[in-house]
Amino acid sequence: MKFRVFIFLMFLSSFSYAQVVFEAKASKTQLGVNERLRIDFTMNEDGDNFTPPSFEGFKVVGGPSQSIKNYSINGKRSFSKSYSYFLSPTKRGVFTIGQSSIEINGESYKTAPMKITVTTAVDIPKDPNDPNYIASENIHLVAEVSTTNPYLNEPVSVVYKLYVAENTGVRNWSELDSPRYNDFWSQNIDVKGQNVREGKYKGEDYRYAVLKKTVLYPQKTGKLNIEPLTLDVSVEVPSKRRDIFGRFITTTANLTVTAGKRTINVKPLPSAGRPKDFSGAVGRFDFSLSSSKKKLEVTEAFNLKLKVSGNGNLKLFELPKPKLPSALEVYEPEHSEKVSTNLSGMKGSITDTYTIVPNDQGRYPIPAVSFSYFDLKSEAYKTIKSNELVVSVIGSSGVTPNGDSNTKEVQKTNVTALSKQFFSFKSNADLEPIAQNAFYNTKLYWWLFLGPLLLIPLLIIFTRKQEKRSMDVAGNKTRRTNKLARKYFGSAKKAIGEKEAFYVALERALHNYLKSRLKIETSELSKEKIALLLEKRGVDQLYVQSFLNIIESCELARYTPLQASDMTRAYKKSVEVINTLDKQLK
Repeated sequence: MKFRVFIFLMFLSSFSYAQVVFEAKASKTQLGVNERLRIDFTMNEDGDNFTPPSFEGFKVVGGPSQSIKNYSINGKRSFSKSYSYFLSPTKRGVFTIGQSSIEINGESYKTAPMKITVTTAVDIPKDPNDPNYIASENIHLVAEVSTTNPYLNEPVSVVYKLYVAENTGVRNWSELDSPRYNDFWSQNIDVKGQNVREGKYKGEDYRYAVLKKTVLYPQKTGKLNIEPLTLDVSVEVPSKRRDIFGRFITTTANLTVTAGKRTINVKPLPSAGRPKDFSGAVGRFDFSLSSSKKKLEVTEAFNLKLKVSGNGNLKLFELPKPKLPSALEVYEPEHSEKVSTNLSGMKGSITDTYTIVPNDQGRYPIPAVSFSYFDLKSEAYKTIKSNELVVSVIGSSGVTPNGDSNTKEVQKTNVTALSKQFFSFKSNADLEPIAQNAFYNTKLYWWLFLGPLLLIPLLIIFTRKQEKRSMDVAGNKTRRTNKLARKYFGSAKKAIGEKEAFYVALERALHNYLKSRLKIETSELSKEKIALLLEKRGVDQLYVQSFLNIIESCELARYTPLQASDMTRAYKKSVEVINTLDKQLK
């Protein structure tokens, strides 16, 4: 009997030893919003396909780091493997660390969920010997803003500098949180190299490096927030311990630094003196109107070019439209941009080129075109007016507009009647028709005769419809923007694989779609305005946010490394959202 009990206990012992253990452990269950949390996922058997939880309410600032231990105690083998994550809270509240999973010996195992409470920031004891405290006192991230009181669409430059004390070293750094410039049109400027320079921070000598440069164009008036840049920095700081040679021993610490949120107050453009043709151009510009030909034949094409060049928000306004005679057939303009961006803002030129074909001969005056902008230096509106152009169209046969024609003199020949020339002609000859006229009085004859008469009412209706359509300025504008949206969608599809060209075309397609469907101008394309109009038109909040997310991703994606597959997904998502909006818009 005792022997049986002993065997049973040995069986239980071997069973418990072989049991798989997979669990999650947190360094603390309550912490301040300014503290960090460590989560360890530990197992006693090696496994595959480890899947961590989503860590809702937290940001992963380190890990996963993996550690494996193999050891033997009294001849018994022990194994331990763990995945460690370092988390930083994103806000206050009670959060649940969800289940993680892993496959061990063909079986799936999951950890139990854990609740973590995040409170307001807590006072962290300032220990002079604590490497993290030393690092926080010797390294600073600063956002330098060019102006805090700009006009609407005035460029605002933001330069992010990392200041490091003389006795502190930086191994490496990585972005934990890139700022999203809501209510701004943004353009990142490439920083070539990270040259370390000498400088002052709060009156003390520091070294600094420029990490990031951005130019912002505010698209909304009032107080706007510039979100902070947050970095995870690996820092080497000296401790108070010395080596055998008397030198201070350096210690490595990981530090989270932030530039802090900046607030600017955006002034509206003055209403006094604002020209009627003002389309939102802010800066200092030149304007010109030119024609590729001054004299041409009927049906021969020429190009009319409107060009704005200078410094300002070149990509954020529309060029004026020329008013042309109705006898000139005008095609949608080809828009081109040659724009570069530095800390002072955009510089270069934008051009609209119209292809025009005359339908009749004559002299066609092209009226002068005016362009208005707000000059930041003088803080006043200015208008530039082009010269009037005249295009002469001659007939392809050589007939000039004045009606002169080149004719050849016709030679006249006197015919002398000869008395005997027609002596064999018989006046009473019996003549018979060689063939019957099968066309006259046939169905085809009457159709050809009456058909044009029947087409006259249809032609009148068509002409009136065309006249009505030509008078519909708003409708024509909607149709043009809709056509441009389709054009840019096509350009975006062709440019998949070329990041800059793809996202520029996609962004323009989305903007022109909005202008077509919501009947708004480029100057009104703020995210708040778009959201408000879409909601008023009956679009579900989910799809409104999806559309805004796509526009935002276009702004950010141009400056991040992406693959062709990412562009394909972005294109398909855009088409899907557009189709849904079309169905929901009332």
